[in-house]
Amino acid sequence: MIKRLLIFAALCTASQPGSYCFGQTRLSEQMAATAMTKWKDSLVVGSSKDGKARWVYQESLVLRGIEELYKSTGDKKYFDFIKNHVDFYVRTDGSIRTYKVDEYSIDNIPMGRIVLMLYKATGEDKYKKAADLVNQQLVGMPRTKEGGLWHKAIYPWQMWLDGLYMGQPFNAEFTKVFNQDPKRYEDLVNQFVWMENHSRDEKTGLLYHGWDESKGMKWADDVTGRSHHFWSRAIGWYAMALVDVRDFLPKEHPGHQKLNEILLRTAEGIKNFQDPKTGVWWQITDSIGAKGNYMESSATSMFVYALAKGVRMGYLPSQYHEVARKGLEGMKKEFIEQSNAGMINLKNTCRGAGLGNNPYRDGSYAYYLSEPIVTNDAHGVGAFILAANEMELASSKPGTKRKMTEKKVGR
Repeated sequence: MIKRLLIFAALCTASQPGSYCFGQTRLSEQMAATAMTKWKDSLVVGSSKDGKARWVYQESLVLRGIEELYKSTGDKKYFDFIKNHVDFYVRTDGSIRTYKVDEYSIDNIPMGRIVLMLYKATGEDKYKKAADLVNQQLVGMPRTKEGGLWHKAIYPWQMWLDGLYMGQPFNAEFTKVFNQDPKRYEDLVNQFVWMENHSRDEKTGLLYHGWDESKGMKWADDVTGRSHHFWSRAIGWYAMALVDVRDFLPKEHPGHQKLNEILLRTAEGIKNFQDPKTGVWWQITDSIGAKGNYMESSATSMFVYALAKGVRMGYLPSQYHEVARKGLEGMKKEFIEQSNAGMINLKNTCRGAGLGNNPYRDGSYAYYLSEPIVTNDAHGVGAFILAANEMELASSKPGTKRKMTEKKVGR
């Protein structure tokens, strides 16, 4: 027997003004259909040089979108899709194919959230063992002097905005599900505080992509240690993490106030750099319309998701629902095209960006604009499903928490 959450939301109809659908089917379901067709088994990301699937964060983002869609529709095909993908990696003894704890890459943590979802749904011991393995990595991650998690062992003394999404939602959920030491909650809140302290620009309210405590990287400012540009998707990762971790933080925990203050500052910066003409956001956040810059779909999706969920959960003022609505409407015009029946394509996604490594990524304006722009990339597809599903949930009563009831069903 599987426990599933049935969420009562307004149905999409073609005649409803502002409805989030093409034809009679919701955008989230059409994007999911595209994902489930493109990645029937396991996901092979563009950076996989040998064409083999690996335990990667990109797959977790797609599966997170599918998970939320499963919760809102109750359609078992979504659950089966998730389980099939995870079971490709998680063996019966709980070991994980292609995963190496001692790489200490925070990018390898997010798939643990999907493992936790399956453990809670099935109670199968292999998922708990796999989650324990991921947690082993999280606990052993190297840290900055004040305690911030390095992004990867190969990137010493560095914190990236991306890393907050990669590590902390799993941290919060694992701590709650397995009744871990409550001090872990304080530590995860501090990760957000330290990241903002080191990356926030007071003038714009935006967050720089990365921070190097050693100030030794070529991409890092000699004085502040910050990278030099605002990459929208990096800010999007951070914003999504801010709203996701609070699903698991104890209700009375003082960290809620700190996280909410950070979310309010982050949301204001996001809002201030929304393209007033299209409603979407650009690859370099503060350079709307600048030469070489472009409207980017994964970041826009992440912003819409974070703002819409923030309003729904009562973390953000209701005015941000309109910001999110304009964002999704803009995506429909700028990024979405009809594919086969019941499927859509998502255009204008940056395939990937980072700092350092080989070949060296210098964090320059030119660098961020040099990465390939692709259609139906996992970063965009997963984030778009999350964003569209959130807006669909909120379409009837923005600003209210969704009602849920638990029901057991047979598999």
